[in-house]
Amino acid sequence: MTLGLPAPDASRARHLIARFPTGRVLVVGDVMLDRFLVGQVSRISPEAPVPVVVFDHDEFRLGGAANVAHNIAALGGPVTLVGAVGEDEDAGRLAAQLAANGLSAAALIAVPDRRTTSKVRVVTTRNQQVARIDYETDGDLDTAAEDAITAVVDQHLDDVRVLLVSDYQKGVVTRRVMDHLLTRARERRVPLLVDPKVPHLDFYRGATLITPNQGEAEAAAARRIRTMEDARNAARLLMERAGVEGVLITLGERGMWLSHLEVDGSLPAVAREVSDVTGAGDTVIATLALALAAGAQPGEAAALANEAAGIVVGKFGAATVTTEELRRQF
Repeated sequence: MTLGLPAPDASRARHLIARFPTGRVLVVGDVMLDRFLVGQVSRISPEAPVPVVVFDHDEFRLGGAANVAHNIAALGGPVTLVGAVGEDEDAGRLAAQLAANGLSAAALIAVPDRRTTSKVRVVTTRNQQVARIDYETDGDLDTAAEDAITAVVDQHLDDVRVLLVSDYQKGVVTRRVMDHLLTRARERRVPLLVDPKVPHLDFYRGATLITPNQGEAEAAAARRIRTMEDARNAARLLMERAGVEGVLITLGERGMWLSHLEVDGSLPAVAREVSDVTGAGDTVIATLALALAAGAQPGEAAALANEAAGIVVGKFGAATVTTEELRRQF
């Protein structure tokens, strides 16, 4: 399968990017805090065959749905972030990181007896990861918290052009919350995009587009993806099984495959140097959302997302892309 999607010409691409600030995106999903403990390795521990990391400094970054919102904001788009946090220190740190990046925590609900999801990575000053510790409560939200999430969503729908679900299977994207979002998307005739998790595949029926990575697509379709024809077949199967209008499969160094009611084809990878693929899926779906809000066709939106992914994988950690960086690609 060699069918490639045509990229928008430079004039069209820049026109769409210039319109990114005109379309608000409502992001609903699992927010996370990424913490990096950075140090130097000089020896192996005498207690166990592990490196001793001498602490130098720590860094905090936004992860999960919060990183999706950060990507949208970095690209100049207005965004509202809805999710759940605990009543703990990490909730405050997450709110501080949001504020530092021009984002609001006002639509995050605090759930008693629940942890704020955080991932602590021990890394060297050369960006080599030594270990990761996850703090999380990944059970589904209870009915009261679901009601709080859907009420906050309804409060922020007035000028929304795209609904975006960032599902990391940490409890926010329940069937009931997803049904509510699908209903609101139909009522308002706006696209609903989902960065999916395979166990929730049947939650997304009626969505506009889902964006699985290769591993997720293989698991959901129960088949290996070795060629672009395999990717096409898997995407088409997922469209039918999930009941969605389109599927964009990200394939790492091989690029992407988009199957949609309106278009079908591949996009080659554009990364010049790969440093870290962490959070690349967040960048892809954020760019897709803004492009669709700006009036792009699905193939055009995928092409812009592909270019953004090629930029972000050259950066360390869950990073973002700016409008200027993206504009320079065209």
